[in-house]
Amino acid sequence: MDWQKELDELRRREELASQLGGPERVKRQHDGGRLTILERVAKLADPGSFHEIGKIAGSARYDAHNDLVAFTPSNFVFGRAEVDGRPVVIGGDDFTVRGGSADATIKGKHNQCERMAHDLRLPLIRLVEGSGGGGSVKTIETTGRANVPGVDGWEWVVHNMATIPRVALGLGSVAGLGAAHLAAAHYSVMVKNLSALFVAGPPVVERLGQKLTKNELGGWEIQLKAGAVDDAVDTEEEAFERARRFLSYFPSSIDDLPPRGPRGDDPQRRDPWLFEAIPHDPRKPYKMRRIVESVVDQGSFFEVAPLYGRSVITGYARLDGWPVALMASDPYFYGGAWPADTCQKVERFLDIAQTFHLPVVYLVDCPGRAATACATRGRPGAGAPCRSRAGSRPRIAPTSTRRRTRRRRWRRSRSG
Repeated sequence: MDWQKELDELRRREELASQLGGPERVKRQHDGGRLTILERVAKLADPGSFHEIGKIAGSARYDAHNDLVAFTPSNFVFGRAEVDGRPVVIGGDDFTVRGGSADATIKGKHNQCERMAHDLRLPLIRLVEGSGGGGSVKTIETTGRANVPGVDGWEWVVHNMATIPRVALGLGSVAGLGAAHLAAAHYSVMVKNLSALFVAGPPVVERLGQKLTKNELGGWEIQLKAGAVDDAVDTEEEAFERARRFLSYFPSSIDDLPPRGPRGDDPQRRDPWLFEAIPHDPRKPYKMRRIVESVVDQGSFFEVAPLYGRSVITGYARLDGWPVALMASDPYFYGGAWPADTCQKVERFLDIAQTFHLPVVYLVDCPGRAATACATRGRPGAGAPCRSRAGSRPRIAPTSTRRRTRRRRWRRSRSG
């Protein structure tokens, strides 16, 4: 007697799980211009590298003879994979089963995904497309309580933020607990015209008196300017590529050092135009991004949060192949001075650099803190954490003579 019957039943259930929420809901997903979770994993991971865990976890219905009649898989898929030859953990929401809602999932899968990434010290990529469910009526009906405020397993998300690179891609409507996962990442991306991020969606907001579309409530432009997410792209495929590139600058965990990348750029290269890049007139702005691209290894600069805290440019780059966290003043905004949102942006950026052992390169042309009412609104003391973090990391800080000129003029005006 062998186990062939049981193995055949296992394969049948795996096949049922591969159908996700069923043909109609898969078609609706495609009609909306979005991939399914399995298609996303296949495009993100190296071919044939994804090993799913808990594939047949879900809700089953049996007949009187204890034979399986119907099966609905959990709407969260996760497992180990490789991305550009590097081991990672991938976890994603299945929107075809109750809209990716937390009240239709199995919490143990979410928790095991986070714990696996933590214990194995592997980067975690979350593919987020869920409608929350943390405090929904359905959750209360099925469990007798809401998932909030005490979210089971969230402590592992917090641990991972201090241990491994955590990337989150918002690939559709993201609300409630899904929004929390998108925010709890070292790098987050939305897809333009497909993604929306909010605490509660338009129907809830309409009951409160405002009728807004998804984009008006939480579209990519709103969230990038607010600093809620780091980047926005045109397609899901581009979001996957951004995730791969971001991870290339980072170690797998805080227990490792950032890996050295390709060294195709001559370290002795000189760009003569740099001698004329900065005008003598301290009131005249100039384009800092071109300077950054010239200083670092060619083609290596990867900017993050371009629409938030715009008086400082932040991103990752390489110098002779070594990854660095790079900051650069942008004179086009507040003359390079730091308003409150820039202070918050720099604080978070330096915290990530310190966590993952990245040296900081700072191209400085900053006259100081911006002192207007608009610039300081929200956090008058926002600069203090930036100063403390900046003093704790190895850094290279070329200083523009324009900054010293502005300071001398300010001192003369005070003394006169």
